[in-house]
Amino acid sequence: MKKKIFAPLVAIILLLSLAAAGLADTIHLKDGSVIHGQVIGFNNQQFIVLIGTGARGRRSRIIIYMEDVESIEFDSATGAAAAALGGEEINSVSNTPAPISQPSRPAPQPSPSSRVTPPPEETSSVTPSNPAPQTSQGTAPTFFQINTRVRGDNTSNGWTNTGLVVRRGQRIRVSASGRVSLGANRISTPAGIPNLPDTNKLMRNEPTGGLIAVIGDDNDDFIFIGARREFVAQRDGVLFLGVNEGNLNDNTGAYDAVIEAEAIR
Repeated sequence: MKKKIFAPLVAIILLLSLAAAGLADTIHLKDGSVIHGQVIGFNNQQFIVLIGTGARGRRSRIIIYMEDVESIEFDSATGAAAAALGGEEINSVSNTPAPISQPSRPAPQPSPSSRVTPPPEETSSVTPSNPAPQTSQGTAPTFFQINTRVRGDNTSNGWTNTGLVVRRGQRIRVSASGRVSLGANRISTPAGIPNLPDTNKLMRNEPTGGLIAVIGDDNDDFIFIGARREFVAQRDGVLFLGVNEGNLNDNTGAYDAVIEAEAIR
């Protein structure tokens, strides 16, 4: 049974969110409500969010059930809020899949030989990460971290919704581990299996079974991630991860991906 945010609580959240319109993260709820605050934790399928300014400079904490969330747009204050609270560890999500973000339009069902548009699925957790090395301008951008499990089978049309809404120009780093069975006793790591023929895979010039990404549900500009990749987002949209193979029906296993996203200032 799904947990619901009852009307009195929704009213309180809405009032507090109006007072906190200048804060960093934007949480869209499935009932149409929008909350502005800072996501500082995730535990037991619940987001912990700081909102408002409060008396004596204090800020209120609220709990939001993940299944009530439509999407979350993270901004630069996310990592700072966690650091200000003493670097609270944000626990990983359980293995039970639940969507935290949905594309703007439903994904069409592909033919057995193709797989293009990703639908929403899977869950992720947010943790602060260490700053990146100094850039040529002398500044050290901060990154926040999302952990997610990428299923290798055809669940949700073969795509895992990371829940991360990226912005054009934002730097993204992804590293992955784990093993996926491609069927017929073929085992792949995130780097994929070179020289394994597959005319139906999405990226025909990249290893079969490797980890791939795409930004948005209406996009076919796929990005090969492999075991590790850093790239700059070329558009706005939700980041999806998947496996570079045409037929996912006989697959088992999953990749564990760590996503580090540059906090936008």
